[in-house]
Amino acid sequence: MSFAASRLAFVKPSASAWVSQAAKEARARGEDVIDLGLGEPDFDTPDHIKHAAHQAALAGETKYPPTNGTLTMRQAVTDKLQRENDLTYAPDEVIVSNGAKQVLFNAFMATLEPGDEVLLCAPYFGQYKDIVLILGGTPVTIECPAEEGFRLTPDRLAAAITPKTRWLLLNQPSNPSGAVYSDAEIAALGAVLEQHDRILILSDEIYEHILFDNRVFRSFAALCPTLKDRTLTVNGVSKAYAMTGWRIGYGAGPKELVAAMTKVQSQISSGACSIAQAAAAAALNGPQDEVRRFCAAFEARRDLVVERIRDIPGLTLDPPGGAFYGLIGCEGLIGATTPDDATLTSDADVTAFFLSAAGVAAVPGSAYELSPFFRISTAASEDVLNTALNRIADAVANLKGVRP
Repeated sequence: MSFAASRLAFVKPSASAWVSQAAKEARARGEDVIDLGLGEPDFDTPDHIKHAAHQAALAGETKYPPTNGTLTMRQAVTDKLQRENDLTYAPDEVIVSNGAKQVLFNAFMATLEPGDEVLLCAPYFGQYKDIVLILGGTPVTIECPAEEGFRLTPDRLAAAITPKTRWLLLNQPSNPSGAVYSDAEIAALGAVLEQHDRILILSDEIYEHILFDNRVFRSFAALCPTLKDRTLTVNGVSKAYAMTGWRIGYGAGPKELVAAMTKVQSQISSGACSIAQAAAAAALNGPQDEVRRFCAAFEARRDLVVERIRDIPGLTLDPPGGAFYGLIGCEGLIGATTPDDATLTSDADVTAFFLSAAGVAAVPGSAYELSPFFRISTAASEDVLNTALNRIADAVANLKGVRP
């Protein structure tokens, strides 16, 4: 007897979570494994944020919070969006959820009819597709190849749109590629979308503050103001503030959409943790020095990884513009043979080889719908990254038939 509903048949566990679990199990067996699978900053949450949570608990902010978020947190979001993104929202146009993924889930559950299509820009965070599938939508992959900077072009967008298209999901800086769009590139996509008034836009901006090479972030809704009334801006505190375990994400968009999302959330989880919301409000309202320090460290780690990969035959990596990942091309390893005469036929084979031969856990590009690549998290320390890359270099040196 099967206990799982049929809608789960095509849903896969999170690739990064699965890889990290495999690494943990290997370590439990006594193996020396470096986990570069999970996208999690290695920094601790800044002290002033933890202090705000403590004070909230002492003040008795321990009751059920409003389903759509505390007024303090929603006001912190509107202030942040006005201050940093030049976007004006009212508190009733904001929802606070248990992480940014729940914001996505709420939005798609509230809007998708069976067969509605959601456009996804490959490579993309794998759970985008799974959420759409669970909710009866149809994910449509638009390939955004490396030679185009892993970025969606207006022509590719226009070609993918059909009468069933309901959403475009755009993520920048991107997980897994680190791709960042110019203002002109976003405006060009907006010009295509203006011709299709049924399409909603979900702009996932969770890596907004992790930008490199003096780039300045601009929100989709600010660059395309005529589309603001059908854009949901999604963000959270996990990445920029090293608050992954606090589980606070938020969305800002049209009042009617946010009300529908709140109705969904009321039946799933109710409001997010009141103490975590107090901490998140302190993160948004408080000093941003630590955010800048984190970003500088992530940029130095990006530079280290790019330089090291350049010296490993068969691997390629152009400098990512943001986020803390390296989506590394491994086409030169496909067809190579291992010391035990196994042939590497896919990026999944490559990552399995790195785990067994080098003790390094990475995520295959197939998990993000673009091969042959593999993703490593560059959120680890420079010492850990150097050790991992030394091991990968040694493992590649033991392969036969590697192509430059």
